Amino acid sequence: MEDYPRTIQEFEKRFSTERACRAYLVMLRWPDGFRCPSCQGSKAVLVRATLFQCCACRRQTSATAGTIFQDTRKPLIMWFRAMWYVMSQKNGASALGLQRVLGLGSYETAWTWLHKLRRAMVRPDRDRLSGWIEVDETLVGGLEEGVAGRETESKALVVIAAQADGPGIGRIRMRVIPDASADSLHSFVQDCIEPGSALHTDGWQGYAGLEKKGYQREITVLRGRRKEASTLMPRVHRVASLLKRWLLGTHQGAVAPEHLPYYLDEFTFRFNRRKSKSRGKLFFRLMQQAVSTAPATYETMVGRSQSTSPRAQHVAVAE
Repeated sequence: MEDYPRTIQEFEKRFSTERACRAYLVMLRWPDGFRCPSCQGSKAVLVRATLFQCCACRRQTSATAGTIFQDTRKPLIMWFRAMWYVMSQKNGASALGLQRVLGLGSYETAWTWLHKLRRAMVRPDRDRLSGWIEVDETLVGGLEEGVAGRETESKALVVIAAQADGPGIGRIRMRVIPDASADSLHSFVQDCIEPGSALHTDGWQGYAGLEKKGYQREITVLRGRRKEASTLMPRVHRVASLLKRWLLGTHQGAVAPEHLPYYLDEFTFRFNRRKSKSRGKLFFRLMQQAVSTAPATYETMVGRSQSTSPRAQHVAVAE
């Protein structure tokens, strides 16, 4: 049974204490009863308010251990409010907006929380697309301010797959790729699309050979003829346009290239659930995935070799 608040009033009433928040995490973490992460034992005793001890191997664990909430210094109430806020914003939330709403002390904290939530938005075992699929690449990026006023071009190549749903768009998948080689494109197709599906691509040689891997392929447009491409493959080009508009609108185009995959995950999560009328259900889905997503530190997400803060790392999104 899907158990989640339907309105903000229900949310505030239900999750008004840390105890209530932890009880909800326990329910989501172990929906069929406690399972020890070491020996899979099903019996445990509560040794402290937040700590369970396995009766078989005596390992101690908690509902937050091994999740995005691990080692958090902030109350779970604040995390829950952040997740409800992010899911209630139709076009997503910026780090600055989250910082202001929650009263967080630093921009970096808000940025880290949003990236942890974005990591949780994609299930590794999610279903692959199937049926009639349009596949194409697009460049995301633009001119970036460099040292001493110099400008450097910083673009990311993103491959997009859009599933047909009648005349409209069904589910989507997208990925940053290093190049448009056969290795990069074939890997994306095999990871994201079921064999036997009908792929509609342009004539780029990187797509050649997919027939040998179990896919049907129709060359829909000629490489380089973008006007024709947007007409004959409208779904994938519509998705590319919406992605760039979303990055420019919600995030003012301020996305570091190395962090773009996180934003693609959020865009995909939101797009594939765009028809959901329940913010509460989106909150529930994100909570489910949050307790199944391994923890990550600020240093890991920023990159230890970088000396600049997230606020200083920007890439403009091409119109």
